[in-house]
Amino acid sequence: MSPLLVMTVLHNEAYKPHHPLLERLWQWWKPEASFGVANMHRATFEQVRRTHGLSKEWRDLRDDPAFAIHTAALHLRDLDQTLPERHVRRYTRDELLALGYNTGARNMRAFARGVPPGPMARSYLRRFRAHRSRAAEVLPHWGRACDASAG
Repeated sequence: MSPLLVMTVLHNEAYKPHHPLLERLWQWWKPEASFGVANMHRATFEQVRRTHGLSKEWRDLRDDPAFAIHTAALHLRDLDQTLPERHVRRYTRDELLALGYNTGARNMRAFARGVPPGPMARSYLRRFRAHRSRAAEVLPHWGRACDASAG
C-alpha cells in the first residue's frame, strides 16, 4: 500500500483523541466505537483479522499504534483488490480507497461506477484531499523518526 495513502487516511481519522484511557472510557459509553489511530470499527477489524490471520484482538488497536496502522494498511490493500481497474475519472484510485475505508467496500465500488457519494462521504473526501499535502510533508520526517527510534 502506498505510504502516502495510509498517512492521508490516518490524518483524516485524527478527528478524535487516540489515547488508550480515553478510548477505554469511550468504549464503556459506546461499546462499538472505533479504536486506534486508524479509527477502525470492530466488524472491519474482525474481517481483516480473519483474512490475514492476525493474532491480536480488536481492543489491542487502542494500545498499539503500530498494530493499528498495520491493520489499516492491510484493510486498504484488501479494498484495493476489490476495486475495479476502470472507474469514473472524477476520483483517483486513492480517493476511492479512502472512501472505501470510510464507507465500506460496497459503497466504494458504487462510487467507482459513478454513484454520487452522500454528504458525509463528500465531507470525508474533502478532508482527504486537504490532508494529502500535509501527509506528504510528514512522511519523510516520520520515516526518519522511526529509524531513529529503532536504533
